[in-house]
Amino acid sequence: MKIQHIHCVLPQGRYQRCAQCDALFILPALNHNQDAFCPRCRAKVAFGHEWTINQLAVMAATMLLLMPFAYADSLISVRLLGASISANLLHGIWQMALQGDPITASMVAFCTIGAPCTLVFSLLYLYFGHRLGMNLRPVLLMLDRLKEWVMLDIYLIGMGVAAIKVKDYAAVTTGLALPAFIALTLLSVLTLTHLNIGQLWEKFYPQPARLPYRTNMATLRVCLACNFTGNADVRGRCPRCHVPLRYRRRHSVQKCWSALIAAMVLLIPANLLPISIIYINGSRNESTILAGIGSLAADNIPVAAIVFIASILVPFIKVVVLLTLLITIHFNVRQGLKTRIRLLRFVSWIGRWSMLDLFVISITMSLVDRDQLLAFTIGPAAFFFGAAVILTILAVEWLDSRLIWDAHATNADYTD
Repeated sequence: MKIQHIHCVLPQGRYQRCAQCDALFILPALNHNQDAFCPRCRAKVAFGHEWTINQLAVMAATMLLLMPFAYADSLISVRLLGASISANLLHGIWQMALQGDPITASMVAFCTIGAPCTLVFSLLYLYFGHRLGMNLRPVLLMLDRLKEWVMLDIYLIGMGVAAIKVKDYAAVTTGLALPAFIALTLLSVLTLTHLNIGQLWEKFYPQPARLPYRTNMATLRVCLACNFTGNADVRGRCPRCHVPLRYRRRHSVQKCWSALIAAMVLLIPANLLPISIIYINGSRNESTILAGIGSLAADNIPVAAIVFIASILVPFIKVVVLLTLLITIHFNVRQGLKTRIRLLRFVSWIGRWSMLDLFVISITMSLVDRDQLLAFTIGPAAFFFGAAVILTILAVEWLDSRLIWDAHATNADYTD
């Protein structure tokens, strides 16, 4: 649907600033099956058809029941020298920690266990906390930043890649917990797709739609935490979520530059050092990211292409796009504003897929250990690669996209 501009008068609606380009417009009341988009940058600013807290609580309870089976039981198994070896998510993370890389193991654990469990308990907290009159603001603020860190879908793909890599050495069979893990993954994706944080803010902490008399439209600010548009309270905070309401995010460019430069430095050893080490009959074979992709391509080109895109192409694209955005912000470039905001959304969406390589290593380490004829262990590049991926995700998160649109003086004066 099309949103009418600020000079239009609507019987039902409220003033809203876009959190991505800072355009001010009137947001009309939406039906249950309607979405609303910013008239300038086309960012989705309102959702009209998302799940209620009751539906989200049912999904959370179901995921909670599935988690013990999906995490602790066998996902896939191999038969090596007459012995059956089962792999599960918890064992792979434990193996990474035992072999001297607890920080990398913590990265995998957070994305596959910590973030999904936090999602489940947060939704249940909202459901019961609302009825008990508890403070829901911290949980709502956390949920808005949690979405991109739940990576069960990427782990599931990594499991398939690991099975393809191991099948050259041993027969691979599916485990009893695989259906539970697939169900858990599907439920988490559906929950995140239909989780409307803005709708929950409106339900739990509704704000008056009409502005006070003689409000200066130029002073209206959008809160990046809860998407509320209004004026700050007497303490300079958003009246709804109590986060400081500022004109622009503080030190956005500096933090983005710091994270990006650190990620670029870490990507050098991540690509030059071995990321995995395989022992076959006592012979040590080290493999870099690119070498591992090459060995995969010899047997399965589509799978090798997926790993190449996730491990090589995506980090490179993110670095190039972020460098371009930061430079254009620094020089106040007016051209291609819409193109740049689309690029920022794109790298925000693809960034999490770079964790695929670490998930492949985790599940493979659960299948084979040093007591077997075939052994697999983690290489020194894994830490550098995982840290670089997390830093690029944070760099995208810290960059205030409204700085891109500050290159023009008025809402109507911009160049595509």
